[in-house]
Amino acid sequence: MRLARFAAALLFSATTLAAGQATKAAYESDPAFQKQRAQAQLFEKQRSNVLFAADAWRKANKLAGNQCMECYLHVIRVLAELGDTKGAVREATAMEAAATTPEDKANAETMQGRTLLYGAGDEKFKPAMLEQAHAALTKAYATDPANRVASFLDGMALARLDRNAEASTAFRAYAEHAPDGSAMKLRAEHFAENPELARHKTAPPVVVTTLAGKRFNLDDMHGRVVLIDFWATWCGPCNQELPHMQKLAKKYANDPFEVISISWDDDEAKWKDFIAAHSMTWNQYRDANHSLSTAFSVNAIPHYFTIDSDGVLTAENVGSGSMADSRIDKLVQRAREAQRERAANAATVVPTGTK
Repeated sequence: MRLARFAAALLFSATTLAAGQATKAAYESDPAFQKQRAQAQLFEKQRSNVLFAADAWRKANKLAGNQCMECYLHVIRVLAELGDTKGAVREATAMEAAATTPEDKANAETMQGRTLLYGAGDEKFKPAMLEQAHAALTKAYATDPANRVASFLDGMALARLDRNAEASTAFRAYAEHAPDGSAMKLRAEHFAENPELARHKTAPPVVVTTLAGKRFNLDDMHGRVVLIDFWATWCGPCNQELPHMQKLAKKYANDPFEVISISWDDDEAKWKDFIAAHSMTWNQYRDANHSLSTAFSVNAIPHYFTIDSDGVLTAENVGSGSMADSRIDKLVQRAREAQRERAANAATVVPTGTK
């Protein structure tokens, strides 16, 4: 599973944005640079050519006199996705040396920490690499206290080092300055309350408005199991799975269970008509710009993710017939028991001032 990419991709966009806010450099008007950057962007979008993307970005950076912060960031991202942690760290170190502003320097230090954090594994962690990530992220925050991304990533590193009190502090530092109602704010608040969650595989934070107008927030499921279904009306295997999806939605309609189907359809009218014709009464969302698909690293459909009542990603399945109903049933049963336990505990609480 490519789970480590999820938060990495999300937080990469934040550091890219920060780097892109600087004053335009002279090299950006150079036609040769513009052509090379366009080629690099194309390679990065075409998954079959991603191996060439890092070299293409390096060539663009060379045309920029090795002063292109955007180029460094993309090379780091590509190398990290290809599993070349050492190469990505080297590139981040070069970016730090080339940086001329505190913001760019902090971004480079953040990218060092981010690369080391996710290079340390997502199940069996490498403590030495996590310590290096923590050091780089601490340095990034000292260089630029406005770089809140470093706080979130540092919380992840500290949680995975079992330094939970420090992790909570780092997550709260991020949450205090995150936009109200944002997916990352709620994720940081949950991790601050229970840093242990940051040690587990998690899906990217998702906040969307469904077809029915419901605000769906993956981090606000209140102890429900969630099944995420990537599909499209034109996808034959997806249509083969439709009766199964209908069965699950009906079976657990009164249970702590949510389904959200995320469509690849370009034609909105056709998508809506298909949903109505097939009584798809659960949460529906059309991923028009493929932003969610990118965040989840979904390149083929049908594609499913199962998240338990604690928000931990427990399974990823690709293709028709790949879901295990027994696993979902066990997760829903556990969520039911947890709900009953919470209700029983609430009933035993004596209100203040009563005897």
